[in-house]
Amino acid sequence: MELKNKWWISRLSKLDYAFQPIVNIHTGNTFGFEALIRGYKGAGFSSIDDIFNRAYKQGLLHHADLHLRQKAFLKFSKFKQKRHIKLFYNLDNRLFNSGDYSPGNTARMLKMYGYSMDDICFEISEKHQFRDNQNVSKILDGYRSQGYKIAVDDCGTGFSGLQLLYYAEPDYIKIDRFFIQNMENDPKKRLLVSTIVNLAHFMGSLVLAEGVETMEEFFLCKEIGCDMVQGYFVQKPQLDLNNLKERYKEIGNISKKEKRNGAFKDRALITGEINYIQPVYSDTDIITIIEKFRKEETTFFPVLNHHEEPVGIIRESAFKEYIFSRFGHQLLENPSFGKDVSKFITKLPITDIHSSVETLTETYAQYNDNEGLIMVDDMKYVGILSAKSLLKIINKKNITLARNQNPLTKLPGNTMIHEYFSESLPDMESTYYLIYFDFDHFKPFNDKYGFRNGDRLILMFADLIKKAGFSENRFVGHIGGDDFFMGVKNAKCPDIIIEMKKLAHRFKKDAESFYDQDIVSKGFMVAKNREGTIEKIPLISVSIAVLELPKHNRQNCSIEKAANIIALLKKEAKQSETGLAMASIMDFLWTKKNGDQLAVPQEQKSTGPILSCQGIFD
Repeated sequence: MELKNKWWISRLSKLDYAFQPIVNIHTGNTFGFEALIRGYKGAGFSSIDDIFNRAYKQGLLHHADLHLRQKAFLKFSKFKQKRHIKLFYNLDNRLFNSGDYSPGNTARMLKMYGYSMDDICFEISEKHQFRDNQNVSKILDGYRSQGYKIAVDDCGTGFSGLQLLYYAEPDYIKIDRFFIQNMENDPKKRLLVSTIVNLAHFMGSLVLAEGVETMEEFFLCKEIGCDMVQGYFVQKPQLDLNNLKERYKEIGNISKKEKRNGAFKDRALITGEINYIQPVYSDTDIITIIEKFRKEETTFFPVLNHHEEPVGIIRESAFKEYIFSRFGHQLLENPSFGKDVSKFITKLPITDIHSSVETLTETYAQYNDNEGLIMVDDMKYVGILSAKSLLKIINKKNITLARNQNPLTKLPGNTMIHEYFSESLPDMESTYYLIYFDFDHFKPFNDKYGFRNGDRLILMFADLIKKAGFSENRFVGHIGGDDFFMGVKNAKCPDIIIEMKKLAHRFKKDAESFYDQDIVSKGFMVAKNREGTIEKIPLISVSIAVLELPKHNRQNCSIEKAANIIALLKKEAKQSETGLAMASIMDFLWTKKNGDQLAVPQEQKSTGPILSCQGIFD
């Protein structure tokens, strides 16, 4: 089917395609590339939409699309060669209603350029509403039965809403950039993205976050459960094929550095409980599958394409009405009917083995059947996680958490704080702030008001830092008693100072509610100090020591060195009127006369509540 209109041929020949990577959010391995039109102004169009709007009005939309499709397939084939990397190609929804539409053209084109149907994912958008949802559903089913993948693009932005998801039953759902942008500061966006992710996984679809541009957006997408990312954070669209990569190492390295993340630690628990059920392939004939059910003790088989990607499951019960009907068996043996297993396939939630236990639990809870979850690694099938295995994982994790938590606050204890130190100190690619909290005048308060009120005060502070601390870039822990720890990654120094001042002020004000009113009005209590002498004791406050570990610009530092500096800063904080002391690790001098010991900083310049020390590492 060729485009014969000379005007259109000359215009479309001036267009080019750029390709933008779609990568696994856990590994950085490239899953596919989206083909994006470039050069529309030079071709005489005002926008990309203008190309398709004009073609649609002239009844040439399908002809024009095939011309562009061939251009994209031909160019990408030079990079793809024999690699299994998907090409995501955008379809205009109006294509299916266009007067020049005819089926079968793509298969011939793929054969010409060395693609398999598994290599192509057609993206359909909510931009234009379908005239006949039932008819489009049949067309998409036809694509799917041949092996093509279907993605819903710009999810959440169009007027057709959930209707498109219902009829398309997509393999992938692409969340529009609008919802990703500034998500870290917008709780409504986080809720909507989380809801879309849960819905997608319930439907057996994988989720792709579009337009990811910042580290914060990337981490939130990962935390919420997105499977893939696309955007400037990975790479801008590339016209030059030489700039495309099979793996974006920086994305994989980010995940490796997140070893303290619960999802990383969960992987060992998860992989040990995955059951590998022998799959069948999507081109296996139905009679062969029925024979496999007779020979093997299973009620379902996972179904894969020939790239080991899961398509769904096929249940033994799906064949009962054919097996027990009068002519059912003959119908299944009919080549025109029995070779297409797609009509018997059921979607099952698909989850990556790098996911957290909480993500797995939430996904399974949304699904009310018994088979479990299909587990993948880099989108390749690795096995099934049953409900029974999931319960075992949850139980094991709860026991591990109980061992590593402070029994009072349930915050991570010293073991996990030590792990955080061990992993942050060698990381030269990021800036860290190690923050130590210690209550002031806690013992006199405990002596007067009792240990129960002391515990309540500790729990109140724990709640304060929990609200400030739990995110991808933050860690909070309880060292013991009235000592707490927080680690912050890739923040700005002035922001940390402001936040710590606010936290200290909030704690001091809230702590007043634990005292008698007359003591609060006086601003002190009369009690014994640590030496046993009666004196005026100020009300409870918190001292905060902050040690900065700047990226790139720091020497190797052991946990002992960092602890020694923090001890100095804590002493300085307690002597400060504001209760806050801060310094960079690069400000201190080390000597090796009697081992590797911390020396007094060479100079000290007071800047109010912040300790500023000038020095070098020897």
